[in-house]
Amino acid sequence: MTPAWDVAVVGAGIVGAACARECAARGLQTVVIDAAGVGGGATAAGMGHIVAMDDSPAQLALTRWSQELWHELSPKLPREVEFESRGTLWVAADEEEMAEVRRKQGVFAAAGVAAEILDSRALAEAEPQLRKGLAGALLVPADGVLYPPAAAAWLMGEAIRMGAVMITSQRVIAAARGLVRTDNGKEYSAKRIVHACGAAGTDLLAELPVRKRRGHLVITDRYPGFVHHQLVELGYLKSAHSIASDSTAFNVQPRQTGQLLIGSSREFGAEDSTINYPLLRAMLQRAASYLPGIGRLQAVRVWTGFRAATPDKLPLIGPWPGDDSICLATGHEGLGITTSLATGRLVASEIMGEKPGIPAEPYFPVRFLEADHGSPTPTLYGEAAHG
Repeated sequence: MTPAWDVAVVGAGIVGAACARECAARGLQTVVIDAAGVGGGATAAGMGHIVAMDDSPAQLALTRWSQELWHELSPKLPREVEFESRGTLWVAADEEEMAEVRRKQGVFAAAGVAAEILDSRALAEAEPQLRKGLAGALLVPADGVLYPPAAAAWLMGEAIRMGAVMITSQRVIAAARGLVRTDNGKEYSAKRIVHACGAAGTDLLAELPVRKRRGHLVITDRYPGFVHHQLVELGYLKSAHSIASDSTAFNVQPRQTGQLLIGSSREFGAEDSTINYPLLRAMLQRAASYLPGIGRLQAVRVWTGFRAATPDKLPLIGPWPGDDSICLATGHEGLGITTSLATGRLVASEIMGEKPGIPAEPYFPVRFLEADHGSPTPTLYGEAAHG
């Protein structure tokens, strides 16, 4: 069978939309298939924080590059995407965490990321609603926020404008060896298949080193000016990004509407979208411990979503060993919104044989395969796991 498409993208979240846009921009005949349409799943459930993260050099390279791509794209984004450079304040509770602020500032400076250390007084002036007595913070002014579903819709619209085709109301049940099959019996042949299914990726590739990690978010009524920056506790790096256990951390984002998004929580082992009320309560108590006045605000909605977590907190981007038709674009955990544009560039570069803007090898899925047997490492989330 002669492939009818150059590229079939499975998944129309923000990562899939970014991949489709980059492929279509290169003249590749691209089809995108997602039963739920554009911007569902983790995209609809996410905060929309465009953030430089430094858990590892590879993570910093990917988030920084993608952040730069978002800033380059920002003049073209429509108003409904709500993109703005709010800046992030990494809040330090004590002198031990201020040491981490100084370390983080040094890492960012070496990578060309502007960051300013605020002492206790400067932090209180920047965010008066924070509790008194905090030690300080690191301000990263280039960090931004956007509304993820609208961003995904715009990216997909651009892909379609450049020739991509979007197919909905069909659930993909198999995607391998150059063939995508859907639940209504349709088949789509393609030279390359991009798996951009997020946490559902294991439905198509059971051996993927990805686990679902559920998170909760709360959005409030409108309180313009209550906070001004994205606020994240330094402990987020060791609690919310822990791969071993459930966790909560203080993470609050102001929206253009005047509403506040309150997070965050992460838990393994949850398979449905129900609310874990004890964990939600702990998350809100954590937020109130930093922003005492937040308890007076009216919440209007609570929801959950699933992140696709990998053992080393890096996404799976690139060729899947054993099937040269598959290119993965999954496993972004809580950074899929930030890294979507860079992921699209890496995927399109892999398909076209181009040299990407950053080294692609740290994100290749082969890093989790045993050299001798080509099978997934059995201790991915056991004692031998990374991190």
